[in-house]
Amino acid sequence: MDATAFITFARRNPTIVAGSIILLFMTVVALAAPLIAGDPRLMNPVNRLKPPSAQFWFGTDGLGRDIFSRCVYGARISLIVGVSVASASVLIGLAIGLAAGYLRWLDNYVMRVMDGLMAIPAILLAIAMVSLNRATVGIVIIAIVIPEIPRVVRLVRSVVLTTREQPYIEAAISGGSRSLKIVLRHILPSTIPPLIVQATYVTASAILIEAGLSFLGAGVPPETPTWGNMIASSRLLLARAPWTIFFPGLCLALVVLAVNLLGDGLRDRLDPRLSRRM
Repeated sequence: MDATAFITFARRNPTIVAGSIILLFMTVVALAAPLIAGDPRLMNPVNRLKPPSAQFWFGTDGLGRDIFSRCVYGARISLIVGVSVASASVLIGLAIGLAAGYLRWLDNYVMRVMDGLMAIPAILLAIAMVSLNRATVGIVIIAIVIPEIPRVVRLVRSVVLTTREQPYIEAAISGGSRSLKIVLRHILPSTIPPLIVQATYVTASAILIEAGLSFLGAGVPPETPTWGNMIASSRLLLARAPWTIFFPGLCLALVVLAVNLLGDGLRDRLDPRLSRRM
């Protein structure tokens, strides 16, 4: 893509470009953490609660740890959790939603189970699972995936129910095509655009839930730097050292904002009705 084409695309899709740039920047920073940040666990009481300066860009916390290093390494946890939860929930929800939407006899049983899962608050289910197991990133991901699956299932099921009533699906069934072939060739492609948009919202939700769990002390171990536990450990220092909360909170807000901007832009781009209106 040359410069002219990129400028034209950016003018037509500003939210996609803005969200993508922020996410790309945060991803590069997270991957380059060992090169640009020091040890996030290194404590130095002499440097306790130092304000932002040339030596400590984001200042230090109550234990003398470099907040910049902790924010950079915290980006890794948030991005890993967000992408992992979105990928797992979309894949599992897609398979269940296709089966429930296409097989009428299975639909009622599956949806009652999904309704039961949706009745449980996501963060309470996550806290319960984390409390029953050792707090690790893997357990946190599983705990967040479970309540996100029903939302994907309902979305895929609605698309399948609409698509299977189309004339070309009825023609394929009348022509003797196998059910698996119909689902994979004719129904599955129609679920991809809404799933892409849903995946961005799941990513943002997962990042926020992980931060909430870490803030409550039910997330990853406290020695692992995350934006949530950084805010939790410094909440009593807000009046004295506001930078200890401002910078991790800003990083969290920027990532969630970028993901939501990307999701809104993709929704407008992939929805034919909204695209024609714009």
